[in-house]
Amino acid sequence: AIVSKMQNLSAKDLGKAKLIEQREVADDKMLFIEGTPKSSVVTLLVRGGTDHIVDEVDRALNDALYVVRDVVIHPSVTYGGGALAAEISKQLRDYSATLEGREQYAVNAYADAVESLPNTLAENAGLDPIDVIVNLRKAHTEGKIYHGIEISKGKVDDMKKARVVEAALVNKQVVMSAAEAAQMILKIDDVISSRGAPDMGGPGGPGDMGDDE
Repeated sequence: AIVSKMQNLSAKDLGKAKLIEQREVADDKMLFIEGTPKSSVVTLLVRGGTDHIVDEVDRALNDALYVVRDVVIHPSVTYGGGALAAEISKQLRDYSATLEGREQYAVNAYADAVESLPNTLAENAGLDPIDVIVNLRKAHTEGKIYHGIEISKGKVDDMKKARVVEAALVNKQVVMSAAEAAQMILKIDDVISSRGAPDMGGPGGPGDMGDDE
């Protein structure tokens, strides 16, 4: 632990290490402490040829750490590649067939919104989103519930066999946030636009040519 004042130092704050040395990394001087037997603290030193590369690596590491955190908080996963979204969308459309009127329209719209997730994934991977969604729908209609977008192969494939998973907590939060946003919008009865009063063209009003003489 870091103790800012000497008078606050106690035996429980002391520790030991195999190596303590100062090293120069690029233009910065850093203190390296290695071989601490009881410490669980790890520092990741990211290096790269350019600032852009370092920023990208830093972002990727942060994403990976957040995934690990989510799995620790909620220790369960779902199959990735848009497989879960495709199956939810398919089941919503099946359910909408049992409804009529506006309810059917609303459920279908929700299914389209959920399906936008694999659609976006396909676009970001440089694939044709129309072909991917068609193949994804076909697979899930045939009962292949684990099929998603296999980015490395550029096609729809079994995510269970490919061992592509993602934290269940992330998907849960996405669905909850989307539903809450939709409910908030639906509660809005009207939108009143606040604008300045229009220019009426002076005391005589618009089109007023003054008094006739």
